[in-house]
Amino acid sequence: MSIKKYNKSDIFSLDKPLKINLINSITGLKPANLIGTKSKNIDNIAIFSSVVHLGSNPPHIGFIIRPQYKRKTDTYLNLLDNPYFTINSIQNETIEKAHKTSYKYDRDISEFDQLELEKIYIDDYNAPFVKNSSIKIGLKKIDEIVLPNRCKMIIGEVELIIVDRKILELDGNIDYSKSTFTCISGLQNYYNVELSRQMKRGKS
Repeated sequence: MSIKKYNKSDIFSLDKPLKINLINSITGLKPANLIGTKSKNIDNIAIFSSVVHLGSNPPHIGFIIRPQYKRKTDTYLNLLDNPYFTINSIQNETIEKAHKTSYKYDRDISEFDQLELEKIYIDDYNAPFVKNSSIKIGLKKIDEIVLPNRCKMIIGEVELIIVDRKILELDGNIDYSKSTFTCISGLQNYYNVELSRQMKRGKS
């Protein structure tokens, strides 16, 4: 096996684009999700690759948002107005529009409208969902934690789950190989997933 080694000095001296791509992709495939928020006047949708499971009882999910001291993002500003938000899976057919939500738009422009990404409201939940997502999660922000690099971890409690029946197993597991669910590596490379092997669960 031929290898490329970077020590700490090498990493810090890398060209910025190379360092960003390397560090963003070395942790492997990550779920690509669209996070929906709602201000008083505008619905916002933005792509995130940092969604992480934090616990099942109570059901908590977190995501990382960039430092907010220079420029506050629409997602963060909306969460200050309204603590409810949604996490929506990205399907193959939505990749291009989902990716473009990372572009900078004026505060008064909704990415839903700009990109013609169809939204839906469910059970009067106070945040928009993406209509064609096979997994939709409604959450309420309950906390935020400032990380050492000034990024913030937003912690939400799960209040609503909508899952396409064809990917939901009887035991509650989700079979992503039956969906066009998309993962991301780095900032721009999208992948589909397939089930490689199913192992027995260890004793807890």
